[in-house]
Amino acid sequence: MSRDTILFDINETVLDLSSLKPLFAESFGSTAITATWFSMLLHSSNVCALTGVRSDFGSLAGTMLDTLAARMGLELGHDGKQEILGTFATMPAHPDVHQALETLKAAGYRTIAFTNSSIQLVTSQIANSGLLGLFDQQISVESTGTFKPDIKAYQHAAKQADRQIETLRLIATHDWDTHGALSSGMRAGYIDRTGAPYHAQYLRPDAFANSMPELVAQILRLDETPA
Repeated sequence: MSRDTILFDINETVLDLSSLKPLFAESFGSTAITATWFSMLLHSSNVCALTGVRSDFGSLAGTMLDTLAARMGLELGHDGKQEILGTFATMPAHPDVHQALETLKAAGYRTIAFTNSSIQLVTSQIANSGLLGLFDQQISVESTGTFKPDIKAYQHAAKQADRQIETLRLIATHDWDTHGALSSGMRAGYIDRTGAPYHAQYLRPDAFANSMPELVAQILRLDETPA
């Protein structure tokens, strides 16, 4: 079976959220709140996916900033909120991403950015991070009315990529995302960027590493092995 296309989750997997930490420290008093906000954003998107609420990742991101500020008894001004959301579009890539993408391109792979964010946002993110020439396509879930890890999101990606779903592989640093991809029939590769244990009840990928070049090397070896 030919495997020539790899999908990449973008936020946290490819792009480094740590650039947001100074802004959260300024508005919320702690850099640790960055992870809290992003977890709330993911939780909110999952609730929308499960209950059929149509929204978009950008709107949910703003709503979760307001919710977090209210819970902490803080007044988040318009400018502070817009600065955080604006910086979300200009996050840098993790240092290990560029080399890994170049390796895949040299090996003949198509590389696709696949995200819960809008197509407008992911296009800006890829351009601003200097990776535009290393992705062949950007796919957003926005037209589906749902979010990853809903299986419909991965089916949508397969259709947009013009490939059978079982020929695709998703790379992500979120175990819920790799689990979703595996549940849909894709393969997956997990990059451990936090040191947190992989969820014991989730489907586990056959490729698992602490850096993107190491993960890509594993995938190349696996794809060379006859099924």
